[in-house]
Amino acid sequence: MLVYTRQITVEWGESDPFGLVYFPRMLAWFNDAEHEFFAQAGYPVKEMIEKDRTAFVMGRIQFEFVGPAAYGDRILTRLKLVDISNSTLKWECTANHLSGSLVTQGTATRVYAEIQDNGELKAICIPNRIREMLGAPTLDEASSG
Repeated sequence: MLVYTRQITVEWGESDPFGLVYFPRMLAWFNDAEHEFFAQAGYPVKEMIEKDRTAFVMGRIQFEFVGPAAYGDRILTRLKLVDISNSTLKWECTANHLSGSLVTQGTATRVYAEIQDNGELKAICIPNRIREMLGAPTLDEASSG
């Protein structure tokens, strides 16, 4: 299944003076990478939300800080799709210095949801066109194999 990488530079304020990356910034690195993937695949998140009234929302996250990353460091973030179900996808996430040393790792499970008229979210089936973008089996393929 899909692997998506993105290089970033650690910005001022994303870590403390000792290189401890703040937890919300770790999440933002991977959230930004996922949004960039969908934009490059031709289905920007803004279109997903505004036109189709759907979104991938955070279901469960689990990240751990492994090693330092300081202001100005170049980092490679990596999303690897490790599971896709009817309405969820699970990313394995890592961030490494370009030299290879690990900064953070974890998993993020996203739920594909429809935005209801009252603003609430309802989990729905991930359409085949998105499954194809992700390099995952379509619903027809999954049920026949």
